[in-house]
Amino acid sequence: MRAAGFKPGGLFIVMKKIAAIFFFTFLFYSCVKDKPQAVAQAPVHLSRDKKTYVINEGGFGNNQASVSLYDPATGQVVEDFYKAQNNEALGDVAQSVSFTGDRFYLVVNNSNKIIVCDRQLKKTAEITSLTSPRYLLPVTNSKAYVSELGSSGISVIDLNNNVKTGTIKCPGWTEKMTLIYNKVFVTNMRRSYVYVVNTVADMITDSIVVGLNAGNIVLDQKDKVWVMSGGDQQNNVPARLYRINPVSHAIEMTLTFANQDLPGNLCMNKTKDTLYYISNGVFRLPISAGALPQTPFIPANGRNFYGLGVNPESNTLYAADALDYVQRSNVYLFDMKGNQLSFFKAGIISNGFYFE
Repeated sequence: MRAAGFKPGGLFIVMKKIAAIFFFTFLFYSCVKDKPQAVAQAPVHLSRDKKTYVINEGGFGNNQASVSLYDPATGQVVEDFYKAQNNEALGDVAQSVSFTGDRFYLVVNNSNKIIVCDRQLKKTAEITSLTSPRYLLPVTNSKAYVSELGSSGISVIDLNNNVKTGTIKCPGWTEKMTLIYNKVFVTNMRRSYVYVVNTVADMITDSIVVGLNAGNIVLDQKDKVWVMSGGDQQNNVPARLYRINPVSHAIEMTLTFANQDLPGNLCMNKTKDTLYYISNGVFRLPISAGALPQTPFIPANGRNFYGLGVNPESNTLYAADALDYVQRSNVYLFDMKGNQLSFFKAGIISNGFYFE
């Protein structure tokens, strides 16, 4: 007796479907097994240890910006973690990330916005009225500055209400910033100065000559300000590294690179007594040194190093290889002796890191 609705030959069709499902399931898992790095999709079991967030620019104009979540304890990666948490794309060109007041601030350059997220990277607000924002720096619990490529100024942000409240006029393309003694030192890619901003009055009070293309700035353990200027290659003006006294604003030391060098991605180690930067390979410079290193700490060996950061918890160096700017980036982890510890795949054009 046939069950109601069962047609002759139905069993054969069902068996064919089961066989097809089995085949494609086998094919899928075979392909996954062959991948060099497994990419876990949220939700996924992660450790309780602190995570690393990788900022991926994506191709300009392609709406490929993303955030990769890396769990150092398990080696797992959640690709495009922002999209997994919010069911929407991040936008066009993820430039940087900041964390303050229990909130993430994702700066999306070509989308002219900053996305505010909670600790789980779930969107809670969006800051607009910006012109190619680059970096956000909190200056108080309720106020931040945002550097911008296209506005000839620094935007002032109310962190309580997530709105732009004003602009500090500054010619050129403002870039990375650092805060000390109620002063923000602002680099500028299109002017020969680092500008000093009074954070109480929200106004520029001084400028320091450092040459063109100064986009990198860090503070060391002695509260000295280090600025890296890219120079002007077309006019044979070399890149330079400056140490600045944040009280007097005097330049205490200048180190000059070779004409062919293009240094960038300046960062500090955990104890803030050693500088790291990219110039083809990765270079290391103790703050006590009086001359630039001549050989790389980590040779490039064909890799296109593009992003650099030091995990302040583990003192592990993260270096991102952008490859051809089309493929997903490779991220390498090194110890403080330059030994490679591990490797994982992130998004397209990984340019920086946030370490919990």
